[in-house]
Amino acid sequence: MNYKLALKILGYILLIEAGFMLIPLLISVFQAEAAAVRAFLVTIVITAAIGLPCSRLKPAKTAMQAREGFVIVGLAWVVLSVFGALPLYLSDAFPTYVDALFEIVSGFTTTGSTVLSEIESLSRGVLFWRSFSHWLGGMGVLVFLLSVVPLSGESIHLMRAESPGPSVEKFTPRLRTTAKRLYFIYIVLTLVQIVLLCLGGMPLFDSCVTAFGTAGTGGFAVKNASIAAYGSVYLETVIAIFMVLFGVNFSIYNLILLRRIRSVLKNEELRVYLGVILVAIALIVWDTVGTVYANFGVALRYAGFQVSSIITTTGYTSANYDLWPPLSRAILLILMFVGASAGSTGGGLKISRIMILWKAMRRQFRSLVHPNSISVVKLDGERLDEPIVQATLNYFFVYVLIFTVSVTLIFVCGHDLATSFSSVAACLNNVGPGMGPLVGAVGNYGFMGAFEKIVLSFNMLVGRLEIYPMLLLFSPSLWKRRGKRG
Repeated sequence: MNYKLALKILGYILLIEAGFMLIPLLISVFQAEAAAVRAFLVTIVITAAIGLPCSRLKPAKTAMQAREGFVIVGLAWVVLSVFGALPLYLSDAFPTYVDALFEIVSGFTTTGSTVLSEIESLSRGVLFWRSFSHWLGGMGVLVFLLSVVPLSGESIHLMRAESPGPSVEKFTPRLRTTAKRLYFIYIVLTLVQIVLLCLGGMPLFDSCVTAFGTAGTGGFAVKNASIAAYGSVYLETVIAIFMVLFGVNFSIYNLILLRRIRSVLKNEELRVYLGVILVAIALIVWDTVGTVYANFGVALRYAGFQVSSIITTTGYTSANYDLWPPLSRAILLILMFVGASAGSTGGGLKISRIMILWKAMRRQFRSLVHPNSISVVKLDGERLDEPIVQATLNYFFVYVLIFTVSVTLIFVCGHDLATSFSSVAACLNNVGPGMGPLVGAVGNYGFMGAFEKIVLSFNMLVGRLEIYPMLLLFSPSLWKRRGKRG
């Protein structure tokens, strides 16, 4: 393990975090929020004081192995969360540090689970930092680092570990150019949404934090009733459309910029993603018209919003879906696991991964019926290498194992099975709200103990980083020095 290189990159991360905290600090100063001002000032000083000397380290070697890239990413997100929670705790917005840590992990991982029952009483600075963490975590802080700091060595491993989905080499041969292009698309879409929300009558502050939550597919709102508090069809429509847009693989937008429209139309994952959304909306509309909602238009309004919110793992709510019929709730629960497209800011298993699992299962059935036939797994008309198929199967196995262990841990803490299952599903898939009266659309995670919050925080990190960067932190062999690595 190249310790100096790891510390150097972690130092950069801390400095970036301290720099971004200046924004909520200025907001708190402008709003005369004394407690928040002190909290952000103290945190910025501590974070910068630790980050600066680390960033000045000069490792003997800057080469990075793939496994080191995964470990550095895992460490970066832990450090980011540990320091990011300080202003939430020091400002007395949260009673314990574990609560503050749960909240900021939920923010950076774009989950949206909260321990708060009263949100509107928080200071503007804290509300901004809480939602801004969604925006930072959505595209990835290390992707931002790679776009602004010319790191040498095999920094491609950092981008692979933090950016879920397809190989990042598909974007462009130059890594820094790739990172810049990703953030350009990300920023433009965010700004367009802010403008559209303002045109719909939403206050500028609310528009910004709502757009941050949409872009990162996180879902932290500044109203206790989430998006339902605004009661606007226009705002719900804008937010729903942008949730779907941010759930699309960002390579699609890159192809559009390159005017490769034919490749966009051929993209199998995009077609399945949009098809699942349309089918889910149609089924829920059919299930709720005449039972929950009086007419088609109202049913379409709420079904469209909630399907967009759940499949992209954003977690905004415009209706209490726990009051919907069993079929509709079952569809939303399935969408929690399905998730958005690979290479998007959304969570879940990802559409492309489910497609590979489905095709691998079909291949296995065919081989049982026709033992002598040769069958391959294809995506977008191209044959997938067997290691990719095997890696997907391995990922699913580890995912199920972590899910099972986590549900068991929450259950033995005294929570009912439905709450345990739903809370782990919501956190591991980075959705936010789960199902049921306790952790559902109108609930929160504040009633849980410190141990459960730590377990669920780990689930959120595992879900955002797609398991391996976090699990590798527990591998003793990775922490051993191998030769003189600096």
